[in-house]
Amino acid sequence: MPAQHNIRRAAHAALHSWSKGHDYAETLVERHAQRYQLSSPDRGLLHAILFGVLRHRRVLDHFIAELRKGKLDPDARDLLRIGLFQILILNIADHAAVNETVEAGKSNIRGLLNAVLRRAAGQKNKLLETIDDLSPAEKFSHPDWLFKRWKKHFGLENAIELMQWNQLPAENFARFNPLCHLPCPLVDELPGQPGFFAIEGAVPMNLIREGVIYMQDPATRHCVEMLAPRPGETVLDACAAPGGKAALIAAAMNNHGRLIATDSNEKRLPRLQENLERLHVTCAEISLHDWLTPAPAEWHGRFDAILLDVPCSNTGVLRRRVDARWRLQPRDLSDLPLVQEKILENALPCLKDGGRIVYSTCSIEPEENIDLVKRFVDAHPQFTLTSHRQILPFQDNTDGAFCALLQKS
Repeated sequence: MPAQHNIRRAAHAALHSWSKGHDYAETLVERHAQRYQLSSPDRGLLHAILFGVLRHRRVLDHFIAELRKGKLDPDARDLLRIGLFQILILNIADHAAVNETVEAGKSNIRGLLNAVLRRAAGQKNKLLETIDDLSPAEKFSHPDWLFKRWKKHFGLENAIELMQWNQLPAENFARFNPLCHLPCPLVDELPGQPGFFAIEGAVPMNLIREGVIYMQDPATRHCVEMLAPRPGETVLDACAAPGGKAALIAAAMNNHGRLIATDSNEKRLPRLQENLERLHVTCAEISLHDWLTPAPAEWHGRFDAILLDVPCSNTGVLRRRVDARWRLQPRDLSDLPLVQEKILENALPCLKDGGRIVYSTCSIEPEENIDLVKRFVDAHPQFTLTSHRQILPFQDNTDGAFCALLQKS
């Protein structure tokens, strides 16, 4: 089977797997690239198609409605999304986009695919002009409810800018690792982001393998800087996998002291261990623990500082996690704070008197952030909210994040 057919078949299979709700887009690319024996360049095209279809889903469905009246089965709709994305957004040559996508479909829908995609290729400019008549949520492919709440919290202009940000392919950033004890080989440090660099073009895999750099968005640094771990301290990173923030903590400690890095998912521990070893972290111990359950007695009163980077809605990182906008439901913003508060409560006994906790998310929603933290402080008078920060993509030009410093008396 020609490789081109395999790319579109792989994209179709990946979308089908994603629609079942059990897989994240990030995991599907590699799995289907292996299954369909794609080369590295073909894997790149698969990534572009899968992420692009998810990123522009509402606009693609608008195009389908313009071109085809009546019901479509899920297979036909997904293949039309794949073809229309190539023709109208990715600007792949029409003949390749049409022919290879049609060949990826079953015989009973190939006629339909061929007719709709050829019509799209012939009406490209007219179709693209119709985007201007869409509502902002449709135009930038976000759920209506999410746009409405962002408009309420941030104003119309900022809400639109946030959706535009999420539609851009995520940039690659690297952090220089001072624990490698080598001079930094990268140039053009990001303004106001010490130790972070933009990576243009191919990612330097040799520097990653040697632990000289780690691919990491600058937004991740704020919670560790707020925690301010010091050499000789005993520190807990409670939700540590894959290890980027734990490595930042170890670097701040200069590998002197003890860092306990835990995660609730046993399958993530090998990657956490591998990353910390590659980044020359020698002060860390890795442990399996679900912070929805009480902490082991031996951890009580043990830690000078605790980082709680809790599970969240991911609304600050939708540019990177392109499918999260479609997974998220309004009820999650009521359910997630219950989980986050439970984790916070279970970590409290582990803190020494005079110790500090930084509560952190990659969310921009007040229910998960400042509202939760203020409610916690009201219920726990032994804690003081010392500082907090909300990082917003349309203000800070990085991923969104939140962090708050809670000091125990």
